[in-house]
Amino acid sequence: MNPLYVVGIGPGDLKRMTFEAKQVLESSDLIIGYTVYTELVKRQFPQKTYDATGMRQEKERCLRALEAAKEGRKVSVVCSGDAGVYGMAGLLMELGVSFPEVEIVAVAGITAALSGAAALGAPLGHDFAVISLSDLMTPWEQIERRLRAAAMADFCICLYNPSSRKRKDYLKRACNILSEYRAAGTVCGLARNIGREGESVEVLSLAELGEVSVDMFTTVFIGNSCTKQIKGQMVTPRGYHLQK
Repeated sequence: MNPLYVVGIGPGDLKRMTFEAKQVLESSDLIIGYTVYTELVKRQFPQKTYDATGMRQEKERCLRALEAAKEGRKVSVVCSGDAGVYGMAGLLMELGVSFPEVEIVAVAGITAALSGAAALGAPLGHDFAVISLSDLMTPWEQIERRLRAAAMADFCICLYNPSSRKRKDYLKRACNILSEYRAAGTVCGLARNIGREGESVEVLSLAELGEVSVDMFTTVFIGNSCTKQIKGQMVTPRGYHLQK
């Protein structure tokens, strides 16, 4: 069978890319992906052949990759973070049913929840939930149910895709929902452009979080009832103080 690699490139810079991902991209003939991500990879591997498509062309992108792999080319489809977390791995595997001669191989990457958490401190030290606020493929009503369930269960919460030009108020709406279950002073954090130009982090309260401006390159962290701020970092205790 011909392998088709779907590669999580992490935040985008080479030092936060896994060794396996780097090896696979170095050995690939063709790298396919969303324009923003192929441009990030091109800085590290300028000698490769690239095929980039825009937003909302995911199915077309995957089919082009499958056709190229079927022809025997060494192809990698790149995704930011991890290819299986809001990435192309699942779609490629679904479409790959029609390409029996192609084997989809997922290569793990560092997803934004982990790279952002490391930049902030240790906000995900206990059980946590990851929720995307994008309603492009998930109805807002379902997103709201997930927010409520995670808040009621006292999970730490990591929010992906918190805002866009068409969804400017979605983070505020999410904060209003979470405020029904979390105190206004709940420790929260923002990680912006992690691993890219303009990288920054900020620790703030839930009340403050609902009023800030964010974009698609911001990852949002909402602490649980035990999360605290220590020396400017966001920390969620694992519970070692409870051990006898």
